[in-house]
Amino acid sequence: MAEFQAPERSLAGLSAETTALLISAAADVALMVDGKGVIRDVSVGSDELAPEGYSKWVGRSWAETVTVESRPKVVELLSDAAKKRARRWRHLNHPSTRGADVPVLYAAVPVGNEGNIIAIGRDMRSVATLQQRLVDAQQSMERDYLRLRHLETRYRLLFQMGAEAVLIVDAGSQKVLEANPAAARLIGESGKKLVGRTLAECFTTRTRGQVAAMLQRVPAAGRSEEVQAKLSGGQHELTVSAALFRQESSALFLVRLTLPGASTANVAANAERSMLLQALESVPDGFVVTDIEGRILSANTAFVEMTQLTAPEQARGQSLDRWLGRAGVDLSVLIANLRQQGSVRLFATQLHGQHGGSTQVEISATHVPHDEHPCLGFTIRDVGRRLTRGPEASRELPRSASDLTKLVGRVPLKDIVGETTDLIEKMCISAALELTRDNRASAAEMLGLSRQSLYVKLRRYGVGDLGDSDS
Repeated sequence: MAEFQAPERSLAGLSAETTALLISAAADVALMVDGKGVIRDVSVGSDELAPEGYSKWVGRSWAETVTVESRPKVVELLSDAAKKRARRWRHLNHPSTRGADVPVLYAAVPVGNEGNIIAIGRDMRSVATLQQRLVDAQQSMERDYLRLRHLETRYRLLFQMGAEAVLIVDAGSQKVLEANPAAARLIGESGKKLVGRTLAECFTTRTRGQVAAMLQRVPAAGRSEEVQAKLSGGQHELTVSAALFRQESSALFLVRLTLPGASTANVAANAERSMLLQALESVPDGFVVTDIEGRILSANTAFVEMTQLTAPEQARGQSLDRWLGRAGVDLSVLIANLRQQGSVRLFATQLHGQHGGSTQVEISATHVPHDEHPCLGFTIRDVGRRLTRGPEASRELPRSASDLTKLVGRVPLKDIVGETTDLIEKMCISAALELTRDNRASAAEMLGLSRQSLYVKLRRYGVGDLGDSDS
Protein backbone atom coordinates (compact mmCIF):
# COMPACT_ATOMS: atom_id res chain seq x y z
CA MET A 1 0.00 0.00 0.00
CA ALA A 2 1.48 3.36 -1.09
CA GLU A 3 0.72 6.52 0.92
CA PHE A 4 1.52 10.23 0.48
CA GLN A 5 5.28 10.87 0.69
CA ALA A 6 5.05 14.38 2.21
CA PRO A 7 1.53 14.92 3.61
CA GLU A 8 2.74 17.84 5.85
CA ARG A 9 3.62 19.86 2.77
CA SER A 10 1.01 18.71 0.24
CA LEU A 11 -2.00 18.74 2.59
CA ALA A 12 -0.99 21.53 4.96
CA GLY A 13 -3.42 24.09 3.49
CA LEU A 14 -6.56 21.93 3.82
CA SER A 15 -9.28 23.29 6.02
CA ALA A 16 -11.70 21.17 8.08
CA GLU A 17 -14.48 21.77 5.53
CA THR A 18 -12.23 20.69 2.65
CA THR A 19 -11.12 17.57 4.54
CA ALA A 20 -14.75 16.71 5.25
CA LEU A 21 -15.60 17.09 1.55
CA LEU A 22 -12.69 14.83 0.59
CA ILE A 23 -13.76 12.14 3.06
CA SER A 24 -17.40 12.36 1.93
CA ALA A 25 -16.38 12.10 -1.71
CA ALA A 26 -14.09 9.13 -1.07
CA ALA A 27 -16.54 7.16 1.08
CA ASP A 28 -20.12 6.01 0.67
CA VAL A 29 -20.46 6.24 4.47
CA ALA A 30 -18.06 8.05 6.82
CA LEU A 31 -18.36 7.93 10.61
CA MET A 32 -16.60 10.12 13.18
CA VAL A 33 -16.21 7.88 16.25
CA ASP A 34 -14.75 8.95 19.60
CA GLY A 35 -12.40 6.88 21.76
CA LYS A 36 -15.36 5.13 23.46
CA GLY A 37 -16.81 3.92 20.18
CA VAL A 38 -19.69 6.40 20.10
CA ILE A 39 -20.62 7.96 16.75
CA ARG A 40 -20.29 11.77 16.88
CA ASP A 41 -20.90 12.62 13.22
CA VAL A 42 -22.03 10.89 10.02
CA SER A 43 -21.51 11.58 6.33
CA VAL A 44 -23.43 9.70 3.63
CA GLY A 45 -22.05 10.12 0.12
CA SER A 46 -24.42 7.73 -1.67
CA ASP A 47 -27.99 8.62 -2.63
CA GLU A 48 -28.94 4.96 -2.38
CA LEU A 49 -27.86 4.83 1.26
CA ALA A 50 -29.46 8.12 2.27
CA PRO A 51 -32.95 6.68 3.05
CA GLU A 52 -31.48 4.18 5.53
CA GLY A 53 -31.59 6.76 8.34
CA TYR A 54 -27.87 7.08 9.15
CA SER A 55 -28.42 10.53 10.68
CA LYS A 56 -30.09 8.81 13.65
CA TRP A 57 -26.83 7.06 14.54
CA VAL A 58 -25.28 10.19 16.09
CA GLY A 59 -24.86 9.62 19.82
CA ARG A 60 -25.18 5.84 19.54
CA SER A 61 -22.47 3.22 19.93
CA TRP A 62 -21.09 2.05 16.60
CA ALA A 63 -21.57 -1.59 17.69
CA GLU A 64 -25.31 -0.98 18.19
CA THR A 65 -25.75 -0.01 14.54
CA VAL A 66 -24.57 -3.36 13.14
CA THR A 67 -25.94 -6.91 13.27
CA VAL A 68 -24.93 -9.28 16.05
CA GLU A 69 -22.31 -11.21 14.07
CA SER A 70 -20.60 -7.93 13.01
CA ARG A 71 -20.08 -6.53 16.53
CA PRO A 72 -16.78 -8.36 17.20
CA LYS A 73 -15.43 -6.84 13.97
CA VAL A 74 -16.31 -3.34 15.23
CA VAL A 75 -14.31 -4.02 18.39
CA GLU A 76 -11.33 -5.17 16.29
CA LEU A 77 -11.53 -2.06 14.05
CA LEU A 78 -11.56 0.27 17.06
CA SER A 79 -8.71 -1.64 18.73
CA ASP A 80 -6.50 -1.60 15.62
CA ALA A 81 -7.10 2.12 15.07
CA ALA A 82 -6.38 2.99 18.71
CA LYS A 83 -3.09 1.05 18.60
CA LYS A 84 -2.29 2.45 15.13
CA ARG A 85 -1.89 -0.95 13.58
CA ALA A 86 -1.89 -1.59 9.84
CA ARG A 87 -5.25 -0.65 8.41
CA ARG A 88 -7.56 -3.60 7.55
CA TRP A 89 -10.93 -3.58 5.83
CA ARG A 90 -13.80 -5.30 7.59
CA HIS A 91 -17.16 -6.38 6.20
CA LEU A 92 -20.00 -5.18 8.49
CA ASN A 93 -23.74 -5.61 8.05
CA HIS A 94 -26.23 -2.90 9.04
CA PRO A 95 -29.86 -3.89 9.64
CA SER A 96 -32.20 -2.26 7.16
CA THR A 97 -35.82 -1.20 7.48
CA ARG A 98 -36.41 -2.11 3.81
CA GLY A 99 -35.55 -5.80 3.86
CA ALA A 100 -32.11 -7.36 3.57
CA ASP A 101 -29.15 -6.15 5.63
CA VAL A 102 -26.86 -3.51 4.09
CA PRO A 103 -23.26 -4.79 3.65
CA VAL A 104 -20.58 -2.10 4.07
CA LEU A 105 -16.79 -2.52 3.91
CA TYR A 106 -15.11 -0.39 6.61
CA ALA A 107 -11.59 0.80 7.42
CA ALA A 108 -10.81 2.79 10.61
CA VAL A 109 -8.24 5.63 10.64
CA PRO A 110 -7.15 7.45 13.87
CA VAL A 111 -7.30 11.27 13.74
CA GLY A 112 -6.08 13.85 16.24
CA ASN A 113 -4.71 13.26 19.71
CA GLU A 114 -8.00 12.65 21.53
CA GLY A 115 -8.52 9.07 20.32
CA ASN A 116 -11.04 9.96 17.62
CA ILE A 117 -11.41 7.65 14.66
CA ILE A 118 -12.82 8.10 11.17
CA ALA A 119 -14.48 4.95 9.77
CA ILE A 120 -14.61 5.00 6.00
CA GLY A 121 -17.23 2.68 4.48
CA ARG A 122 -17.92 1.41 0.97
CA ASP A 123 -21.36 0.17 -0.06
CA MET A 124 -21.03 -3.52 -1.00
CA ARG A 125 -24.63 -4.19 -2.08
CA SER A 126 -23.79 -4.33 -5.78
CA VAL A 127 -20.96 -6.78 -5.06
CA ALA A 128 -23.24 -8.83 -2.80
CA THR A 129 -25.88 -8.92 -5.55
CA LEU A 130 -23.30 -10.15 -8.06
CA GLN A 131 -22.07 -12.74 -5.58
CA GLN A 132 -25.63 -13.94 -4.98
CA ARG A 133 -26.25 -14.19 -8.71
CA LEU A 134 -23.03 -16.17 -9.05
CA VAL A 135 -24.08 -18.54 -6.25
CA ASP A 136 -27.56 -18.93 -7.78
CA ALA A 137 -26.06 -19.65 -11.19
CA GLN A 138 -23.65 -22.18 -9.69
CA GLN A 139 -26.43 -23.91 -7.78
CA SER A 140 -28.56 -23.99 -10.92
CA MET A 141 -25.67 -25.58 -12.81
CA GLU A 142 -25.19 -28.10 -9.99
CA ARG A 143 -28.89 -29.00 -10.12
CA ASP A 144 -28.79 -29.37 -13.90
CA TYR A 145 -25.64 -31.47 -13.65
CA LEU A 146 -27.20 -33.67 -10.98
CA ARG A 147 -30.36 -34.04 -13.06
CA LEU A 148 -28.28 -35.09 -16.06
CA ARG A 149 -26.39 -37.60 -13.94
CA HIS A 150 -29.67 -39.07 -12.72
CA LEU A 151 -30.94 -39.29 -16.30
CA GLU A 152 -27.73 -40.97 -17.39
CA THR A 153 -27.96 -43.42 -14.49
CA ARG A 154 -31.53 -44.33 -15.39
CA TYR A 155 -30.55 -44.69 -19.07
CA ARG A 156 -27.61 -46.92 -18.15
CA LEU A 157 -29.77 -49.05 -15.87
CA LEU A 158 -32.48 -49.42 -18.50
CA PHE A 159 -29.89 -50.14 -21.20
CA GLN A 160 -28.13 -52.80 -19.12
CA MET A 161 -31.23 -54.43 -17.59
CA GLY A 162 -33.43 -54.44 -20.69
CA ALA A 163 -34.37 -57.85 -22.05
CA GLU A 164 -34.34 -56.57 -25.63
CA ALA A 165 -31.05 -56.62 -27.55
CA VAL A 166 -29.97 -53.04 -28.38
CA LEU A 167 -26.90 -51.66 -30.16
CA ILE A 168 -25.77 -48.01 -30.41
CA VAL A 169 -24.14 -47.54 -33.82
CA ASP A 170 -22.34 -44.50 -35.25
CA ALA A 171 -24.30 -43.28 -38.28
CA GLY A 172 -21.20 -42.30 -40.25
CA SER A 173 -18.86 -45.26 -39.79
CA GLN A 174 -21.60 -47.74 -38.80
CA LYS A 175 -19.37 -49.02 -35.99
CA VAL A 176 -20.86 -50.34 -32.76
CA LEU A 177 -20.33 -47.86 -29.92
CA GLU A 178 -22.30 -49.64 -27.20
CA ALA A 179 -24.01 -53.01 -26.78
CA ASN A 180 -26.20 -54.08 -23.87
CA PRO A 181 -25.79 -57.55 -22.26
CA ALA A 182 -28.86 -58.89 -24.08
CA ALA A 183 -27.27 -58.03 -27.45
CA ALA A 184 -23.96 -59.57 -26.41
CA ARG A 185 -25.72 -62.81 -25.44
CA LEU A 186 -27.71 -62.87 -28.66
CA ILE A 187 -24.70 -62.26 -30.92
CA GLY A 188 -22.48 -64.56 -28.87
CA GLU A 189 -19.74 -62.03 -28.21
CA SER A 190 -18.82 -60.03 -25.13
CA GLY A 191 -19.78 -56.38 -25.07
CA LYS A 192 -16.13 -55.29 -25.23
CA LYS A 193 -15.48 -57.32 -28.37
CA LEU A 194 -18.57 -55.91 -30.09
CA VAL A 195 -17.55 -52.28 -29.54
CA GLY A 196 -15.52 -51.03 -32.51
CA ARG A 197 -16.80 -53.62 -34.98
CA THR A 198 -18.99 -52.57 -37.89
CA LEU A 199 -22.61 -53.60 -37.67
CA ALA A 200 -22.34 -55.53 -40.97
CA GLU A 201 -19.80 -57.92 -39.41
CA CYS A 202 -22.49 -59.18 -37.03
CA PHE A 203 -24.59 -60.61 -39.90
CA THR A 204 -24.09 -63.20 -42.58
CA THR A 205 -22.83 -62.16 -45.99
CA ARG A 206 -26.22 -62.85 -47.57
CA THR A 207 -28.16 -60.53 -45.23
CA ARG A 208 -25.63 -57.71 -44.77
CA GLY A 209 -26.98 -55.84 -47.79
CA GLN A 210 -30.50 -55.78 -46.36
CA VAL A 211 -29.26 -54.30 -43.08
CA ALA A 212 -27.10 -51.70 -44.88
CA ALA A 213 -30.01 -50.65 -47.11
CA MET A 214 -32.27 -50.33 -44.08
CA LEU A 215 -29.75 -48.05 -42.33
CA GLN A 216 -29.50 -45.83 -45.45
CA ARG A 217 -33.25 -45.20 -45.34
CA VAL A 218 -33.30 -44.21 -41.66
CA PRO A 219 -31.99 -40.57 -41.96
CA ALA A 220 -34.83 -39.60 -44.29
CA ALA A 221 -37.66 -40.89 -42.07
CA GLY A 222 -36.00 -40.90 -38.66
CA ARG A 223 -36.71 -44.61 -38.20
CA SER A 224 -36.87 -47.67 -40.43
CA GLU A 225 -39.13 -50.57 -41.25
CA GLU A 226 -38.21 -53.97 -39.87
CA VAL A 227 -36.03 -56.31 -41.97
CA GLN A 228 -35.15 -59.96 -41.50
CA ALA A 229 -31.48 -60.86 -41.11
CA LYS A 230 -29.34 -63.72 -39.83
CA LEU A 231 -26.46 -63.35 -37.38
CA SER A 232 -23.02 -64.69 -38.22
CA GLY A 233 -22.90 -68.17 -36.75
CA GLY A 234 -26.58 -68.01 -35.81
CA GLN A 235 -29.23 -70.48 -36.83
CA HIS A 236 -32.34 -68.32 -36.60
CA GLU A 237 -33.35 -65.21 -38.47
CA LEU A 238 -34.16 -62.20 -36.38
CA THR A 239 -35.91 -58.88 -36.87
CA VAL A 240 -33.70 -55.78 -37.19
CA SER A 241 -34.99 -52.19 -36.87
CA ALA A 242 -33.29 -48.85 -36.26
CA ALA A 243 -34.04 -45.29 -35.18
CA LEU A 244 -31.92 -42.15 -35.59
CA PHE A 245 -31.05 -39.78 -32.75
CA ARG A 246 -28.48 -37.04 -32.32
CA GLN A 247 -26.02 -36.56 -29.48
CA GLU A 248 -24.14 -33.26 -29.52
CA SER A 249 -22.79 -32.99 -33.10
CA SER A 250 -22.92 -36.69 -34.04
CA ALA A 251 -25.75 -38.84 -35.41
CA LEU A 252 -26.31 -42.29 -33.92
CA PHE A 253 -28.48 -45.31 -34.73
CA LEU A 254 -30.34 -47.23 -32.04
CA VAL A 255 -30.55 -50.73 -33.51
CA ARG A 256 -32.97 -53.30 -32.05
CA LEU A 257 -32.53 -57.04 -32.56
CA THR A 258 -35.59 -59.21 -31.87
CA LEU A 259 -35.90 -62.98 -32.12
CA PRO A 260 -39.13 -64.38 -33.62
CA GLY A 261 -41.70 -64.95 -30.88
CA ALA A 262 -39.72 -62.99 -28.28
CA SER A 263 -42.37 -60.31 -27.98
CA THR A 264 -45.08 -62.99 -27.66
CA ALA A 265 -43.10 -64.64 -24.87
CA ASN A 266 -42.76 -61.34 -23.04
CA VAL A 267 -46.49 -60.69 -23.33
CA ALA A 268 -47.23 -64.18 -22.00
CA ALA A 269 -44.83 -63.71 -19.09
CA ASN A 270 -46.40 -60.37 -18.24
CA ALA A 271 -49.87 -61.93 -18.41
CA GLU A 272 -48.79 -64.69 -16.02
CA ARG A 273 -47.38 -62.15 -13.58
CA SER A 274 -50.59 -60.13 -13.82
CA MET A 275 -52.72 -63.19 -13.03
CA LEU A 276 -50.48 -64.06 -10.08
CA LEU A 277 -50.78 -60.52 -8.69
CA GLN A 278 -54.55 -60.59 -9.11
CA ALA A 279 -54.72 -63.93 -7.28
CA LEU A 280 -52.63 -62.59 -4.38
CA GLU A 281 -54.86 -59.54 -4.20
CA SER A 282 -58.01 -61.66 -4.06
CA VAL A 283 -57.01 -64.49 -1.69
CA PRO A 284 -58.88 -64.54 1.65
CA ASP A 285 -55.60 -64.70 3.59
CA GLY A 286 -53.70 -61.50 4.26
CA PHE A 287 -50.57 -61.03 2.16
CA VAL A 288 -47.96 -58.37 2.97
CA VAL A 289 -44.60 -57.49 1.39
CA THR A 290 -42.15 -55.57 3.60
CA ASP A 291 -38.59 -54.37 3.37
CA ILE A 292 -35.85 -56.16 5.29
CA GLU A 293 -36.70 -54.11 8.43
CA GLY A 294 -40.41 -54.99 8.37
CA ARG A 295 -41.81 -51.74 6.90
CA ILE A 296 -44.78 -52.49 4.67
CA LEU A 297 -44.29 -51.98 0.92
CA SER A 298 -47.53 -53.56 -0.29
CA ALA A 299 -50.58 -55.28 1.22
CA ASN A 300 -53.62 -57.00 -0.26
CA THR A 301 -57.30 -56.36 0.47
CA ALA A 302 -57.60 -59.17 3.03
CA PHE A 303 -54.88 -57.65 5.21
CA VAL A 304 -56.56 -54.24 4.99
CA GLU A 305 -59.83 -55.79 6.21
CA MET A 306 -58.14 -57.76 9.00
CA THR A 307 -56.46 -54.61 10.34
CA GLN A 308 -59.67 -52.55 9.99
CA LEU A 309 -58.04 -50.05 7.62
CA THR A 310 -59.82 -48.40 4.71
CA ALA A 311 -57.12 -48.50 2.02
CA PRO A 312 -53.73 -50.19 1.42
CA GLU A 313 -52.10 -46.75 1.32
CA GLN A 314 -52.67 -46.42 5.08
CA ALA A 315 -50.44 -49.43 5.70
CA ARG A 316 -47.57 -48.51 3.38
CA GLY A 317 -44.49 -47.26 5.17
CA GLN A 318 -45.76 -48.53 8.54
CA SER A 319 -44.01 -51.32 10.46
CA LEU A 320 -45.84 -54.66 10.47
CA ASP A 321 -45.05 -54.78 14.20
CA ARG A 322 -47.76 -52.13 14.72
CA TRP A 323 -50.51 -54.75 14.22
CA LEU A 324 -48.90 -57.89 15.68
CA GLY A 325 -49.93 -59.15 19.13
CA ARG A 326 -46.63 -58.89 20.99
CA ALA A 327 -45.20 -55.54 19.92
CA GLY A 328 -41.43 -55.56 19.57
CA VAL A 329 -41.26 -59.35 19.97
CA ASP A 330 -43.15 -61.18 17.22
CA LEU A 331 -41.70 -59.25 14.28
CA SER A 332 -38.16 -59.48 15.68
CA VAL A 333 -38.52 -63.26 16.07
CA LEU A 334 -39.91 -63.60 12.54
CA ILE A 335 -37.17 -61.51 10.93
CA ALA A 336 -34.42 -63.29 12.88
CA ASN A 337 -35.70 -66.70 11.73
CA LEU A 338 -36.10 -65.48 8.15
CA ARG A 339 -32.51 -64.28 8.06
CA GLN A 340 -31.24 -67.59 9.41
CA GLN A 341 -33.56 -70.12 7.72
CA GLY A 342 -35.13 -68.22 4.83
CA SER A 343 -38.70 -69.17 5.72
CA VAL A 344 -41.08 -69.52 8.69
CA ARG A 345 -44.22 -71.69 8.83
CA LEU A 346 -47.35 -71.41 11.00
CA PHE A 347 -46.09 -68.83 13.50
CA ALA A 348 -49.01 -68.25 15.89
CA THR A 349 -49.81 -64.75 17.15
CA GLN A 350 -52.57 -62.15 17.23
CA LEU A 351 -53.36 -59.42 14.72
CA HIS A 352 -54.76 -56.21 16.21
CA GLY A 353 -57.15 -54.02 14.24
CA GLN A 354 -57.08 -50.25 13.92
CA HIS A 355 -60.20 -49.94 16.12
CA GLY A 356 -59.31 -52.39 18.88
CA GLY A 357 -60.36 -55.75 17.43
CA SER A 358 -57.99 -58.72 17.53
CA THR A 359 -57.77 -62.00 15.63
CA GLN A 360 -55.85 -65.21 16.22
CA VAL A 361 -53.63 -65.72 13.17
CA GLU A 362 -50.91 -67.99 11.81
CA ILE A 363 -48.11 -66.39 9.82
CA SER A 364 -45.98 -68.07 7.17
CA ALA A 365 -43.18 -65.94 5.76
CA THR A 366 -40.29 -66.06 3.32
CA HIS A 367 -37.17 -64.02 2.64
CA VAL A 368 -36.79 -62.86 -0.98
CA PRO A 369 -33.09 -62.04 -1.58
CA HIS A 370 -32.28 -59.35 -4.11
CA ASP A 371 -29.06 -57.50 -4.86
CA GLU A 372 -30.54 -54.03 -4.42
CA HIS A 373 -33.96 -54.41 -2.78
CA PRO A 374 -34.35 -57.59 -0.65
CA CYS A 375 -37.83 -58.00 0.80
CA LEU A 376 -39.94 -60.22 3.06
CA GLY A 377 -43.30 -61.81 2.19
CA PHE A 378 -45.87 -62.65 4.90
CA THR A 379 -49.02 -64.77 4.53
CA ILE A 380 -51.42 -64.13 7.44
CA ARG A 381 -54.26 -66.63 7.99
CA ASP A 382 -57.19 -66.09 10.36
CA VAL A 383 -57.44 -69.21 12.59
CA GLY A 384 -59.78 -67.72 15.18
CA ARG A 385 -62.71 -69.94 14.19
CA ARG A 386 -60.54 -73.04 14.23
CA LEU A 387 -59.29 -72.30 17.74
CA THR A 388 -62.67 -71.24 19.12
CA ARG A 389 -64.31 -74.07 21.10
CA GLY A 390 -67.69 -74.06 22.77
CA PRO A 391 -68.18 -75.50 26.28
CA GLU A 392 -69.69 -78.68 24.85
CA ALA A 393 -67.31 -79.10 21.92
CA SER A 394 -64.97 -82.04 22.02
CA ARG A 395 -61.25 -81.42 21.83
CA GLU A 396 -58.25 -83.57 21.26
CA LEU A 397 -55.77 -83.41 24.10
CA PRO A 398 -52.00 -83.48 23.64
CA ARG A 399 -50.69 -87.01 23.77
CA SER A 400 -47.29 -86.35 25.39
CA ALA A 401 -45.07 -83.72 27.01
CA SER A 402 -43.43 -83.05 23.64
CA ASP A 403 -46.86 -82.17 22.20
CA LEU A 404 -47.33 -79.70 25.05
CA THR A 405 -44.02 -77.95 24.40
CA LYS A 406 -45.05 -77.42 20.79
CA LEU A 407 -47.87 -75.23 22.04
CA VAL A 408 -45.41 -72.64 23.44
CA GLY A 409 -45.66 -69.49 21.35
CA ARG A 410 -48.96 -70.56 19.81
CA VAL A 411 -51.20 -70.79 22.89
CA PRO A 412 -51.18 -68.62 26.06
CA LEU A 413 -49.52 -70.11 29.16
CA LYS A 414 -52.79 -70.43 31.12
CA ASP A 415 -54.25 -72.53 28.29
CA ILE A 416 -51.16 -74.75 28.26
CA VAL A 417 -51.52 -75.28 32.04
CA GLY A 418 -55.18 -76.23 31.53
CA GLU A 419 -54.23 -78.68 28.79
CA THR A 420 -51.62 -80.21 31.13
CA THR A 421 -54.19 -80.74 33.90
CA ASP A 422 -56.62 -82.40 31.49
CA LEU A 423 -53.85 -84.65 30.16
CA ILE A 424 -52.90 -85.81 33.67
CA GLU A 425 -56.57 -86.49 34.56
CA LYS A 426 -57.09 -88.54 31.43
CA MET A 427 -53.91 -90.57 32.03
CA CYS A 428 -54.85 -91.28 35.66
CA ILE A 429 -58.40 -92.37 34.76
CA SER A 430 -57.08 -94.64 32.01
CA ALA A 431 -54.56 -96.18 34.44
CA ALA A 432 -57.27 -96.75 37.11
CA LEU A 433 -59.59 -98.44 34.59
CA GLU A 434 -56.73 -100.64 33.44
CA LEU A 435 -55.83 -101.65 37.02
CA THR A 436 -59.45 -102.46 37.88
CA ARG A 437 -60.06 -104.17 34.54
CA ASP A 438 -62.65 -101.52 33.61
CA ASN A 439 -64.52 -101.78 36.94
CA ARG A 440 -65.74 -98.19 37.17
CA ALA A 441 -66.95 -98.43 40.78
CA SER A 442 -63.54 -99.61 41.90
CA ALA A 443 -61.82 -97.07 39.66
CA ALA A 444 -63.88 -94.22 41.15
CA GLU A 445 -63.03 -95.38 44.65
CA MET A 446 -59.33 -95.65 43.72
CA LEU A 447 -59.33 -92.10 42.33
CA GLY A 448 -61.33 -90.66 45.23
CA LEU A 449 -64.21 -89.68 42.97
CA SER A 450 -67.90 -90.37 43.04
CA ARG A 451 -69.22 -92.62 40.34
CA GLN A 452 -71.16 -89.68 38.86
CA SER A 453 -67.99 -87.52 38.67
CA LEU A 454 -66.13 -90.39 37.03
CA TYR A 455 -68.86 -90.75 34.38
CA VAL A 456 -68.65 -86.99 33.63
CA LYS A 457 -64.89 -87.24 33.11
CA LEU A 458 -65.24 -90.39 31.01
CA ARG A 459 -67.61 -88.56 28.69
CA ARG A 460 -65.36 -85.50 28.67
CA TYR A 461 -62.22 -87.38 27.69
CA GLY A 462 -63.90 -90.13 25.66
CA VAL A 463 -62.41 -92.90 27.78
CA GLY A 464 -64.09 -96.31 28.12
CA ASP A 465 -67.32 -97.63 26.64
CA LEU A 466 -70.20 -95.75 28.24
CA GLY A 467 -72.67 -98.24 26.78
CA ASP A 468 -71.42 -101.07 28.98
CA SER A 469 -73.11 -101.67 32.33
CA ASP A 470 -71.20 -101.21 35.53
CA SER A 471 -69.56 -104.26 36.91
